[in-house]
Amino acid sequence: MTDLFNAIYPFNAVVLAVICMLTLSLCRVHVVISLILGAFIGGLCGHLTLKETLDAFNTGISNGANIALSYAMLGAFAVAISKSGLPELLAHKVIKQLTSSGAKTRIKWTLIILIALVSISSQNVIPIHIAFIPLLIPPLLYVMSRLQLDRRMMACIIAFGLVTPYMFLPVGFGNIFLNQILLKNITASGMDVSHVNVMHAMAIPALGMFLGLLCSIFITYRRPRAYKLIHEGPVTTQFDNVSPRSLLIALGAIVLSFAAQLYTGSMILGALIGFICFIASGSIKWGEADGVFTDGVKMMATIGFVMISAQGFAEVLKATHSIEPLVINSAAMFGENKAVAAFMMMLVGLVITLGIGSSFSTVPIITAIYVPLCIQLGFSPIATVCLIGASGAIGDAGSPPSDTILATSAGLNADGQHDHIRDSVIPTFIHFNIPLFIAGWLGSLIL
Repeated sequence: MTDLFNAIYPFNAVVLAVICMLTLSLCRVHVVISLILGAFIGGLCGHLTLKETLDAFNTGISNGANIALSYAMLGAFAVAISKSGLPELLAHKVIKQLTSSGAKTRIKWTLIILIALVSISSQNVIPIHIAFIPLLIPPLLYVMSRLQLDRRMMACIIAFGLVTPYMFLPVGFGNIFLNQILLKNITASGMDVSHVNVMHAMAIPALGMFLGLLCSIFITYRRPRAYKLIHEGPVTTQFDNVSPRSLLIALGAIVLSFAAQLYTGSMILGALIGFICFIASGSIKWGEADGVFTDGVKMMATIGFVMISAQGFAEVLKATHSIEPLVINSAAMFGENKAVAAFMMMLVGLVITLGIGSSFSTVPIITAIYVPLCIQLGFSPIATVCLIGASGAIGDAGSPPSDTILATSAGLNADGQHDHIRDSVIPTFIHFNIPLFIAGWLGSLIL
């Protein structure tokens, strides 16, 4: 009995850490505090000393500084754009259409399709990831409130657009996830997947995501939901002083920012160039620049701190060396039963990604362990790609520290009417993680 306890105890460190973090988050404890407490519980239960846990956590948070600075610069750029009046003018044009008869249904579906297309395009056509959310979503919240659109549905739409394209289409962020991370790590772990069509392998998991999206739109959240009209009032007069020059400067800054990001691959540099454009053109006065930047940092500060904490949490989990025993012991319990082994591997992937919040970070962690198990159990290369790809992506939507869900919540909660856990995390977990779990498990057995 002691030997059995010692064999499975390390995997309890990962499970306990993730359960602690999720439970505290669901109890309305701030995600940053939940991550820190979960990290220390995981580290101490994983036989790390307090100093070793602190060292691992500090190493992790230092790796998250780049992410936090990126979001801070992005927030400053978003506030600068809002000063130009461009987002509000776009929302104003839509609001004016609400007064015409029969326009509400048309505008509702236009918004749904527009946000879905922009979310999808942010992964490939214009690979800016979450950068569009603080620019596009807050100005449209008044419109959504007038239409009584359930923001939980909008959270599902945005999450679908941010996750599904990179796990199915090998372009943009999909090229990074599928080719440079997933296939490369599987090959490095000893399985030849050069002949595998990655889109074929990930088609069934992507279909599961699509079915979850349809369920959220047409079943779960199709009913109207009342919100306070925060900006209700004489909205027609506040745009009289918006000049064509300020709008052109805003459009030019957006184009330059995106071009710089695409060319350099740096969100920090792209946002900085866009922000400087506003100052150099005089749209933002030199004396106002400090206040605008501070407002932007405040807007994105929560996301930055959560991402920094998530990096520390992930580093502590790695330092416990508890992930490999978690996978091996889980699979060994079921011998040569492929169905149960695949189920357990999907479950382990879900637990890890829910804790880390990044599918891009999860895949390298689990691949080195999963590939030998898949070879031993007789999974084909295409089934292995499906299983590992789905296991890595499964927790991106529905994870409290995921940048996808954090940015979605930040955009939809700009007027204080959207809760991160209840209105983003839980809805996306139900509509995407559950169908993706089933689809990934079935795909690994069918292919």
